[in-house]
Amino acid sequence: MPETILVIEDEEDVADLLRYHLRKAKYRVLTAQDGAQGAELAAAEKPDAIVLDVMLPRLNGFEVIKRLRSDERTARIPVLILSARGETENRIKGLELGADDYLPKPFSPKELLLRVQALLRRKNTPTSENVEVGPFSLDRTSLKITLDGQRLDLTSTEFKLLSLLIGKAGTIQSREDLLQEVWGYRSTVDTRTVDTHMRRLREKLGGHALCLETVRGEGYRFLPPVATA
Repeated sequence: MPETILVIEDEEDVADLLRYHLRKAKYRVLTAQDGAQGAELAAAEKPDAIVLDVMLPRLNGFEVIKRLRSDERTARIPVLILSARGETENRIKGLELGADDYLPKPFSPKELLLRVQALLRRKNTPTSENVEVGPFSLDRTSLKITLDGQRLDLTSTEFKLLSLLIGKAGTIQSREDLLQEVWGYRSTVDTRTVDTHMRRLREKLGGHALCLETVRGEGYRFLPPVATA
């Protein structure tokens, strides 16, 4: 059965373009013309990924992301934002709210397909490895990370990022390396994408946020918690 992509886009010509290229790539495509309809369709259909415009009637893209991430049925569906306004602040806001990636308009259909494929790969490539590091328990089979016995509510991209850092504990990972391994992109992509996701991860780790160390001029590394007597 083909994977399902939900396109939430109010510009008919753009929606038609997306539908054409996604169907040509053998995806099943659902479309919604406003944010409220899109959020409802996402909850009902549980697509494999969502392509979401920012400027939408009824609910804008940012409000849609909030609704998706607060609903257990849609919280872990990968989301790619499309934004006609290329300002960094809009991209960062979308990522901070829980989007997995962004693509400014106008966009190349080929690049859009590559980004969708990258989202789906991250979602669909668990391994059987389990890792225990201090209060962290990582289960790559179920795509689950628990902290002090409580499951962390992570998007698929946040899971992949934290899983990678835990798996390479103590080793510095450059932003470029993280972009390549987590997002599948090379260093031509804005590395602030990594910084934004790291900020979200630290917020979710709460008192354990210090495990994610920023190494100035180098990148990031995971420092296993030190056991106390």
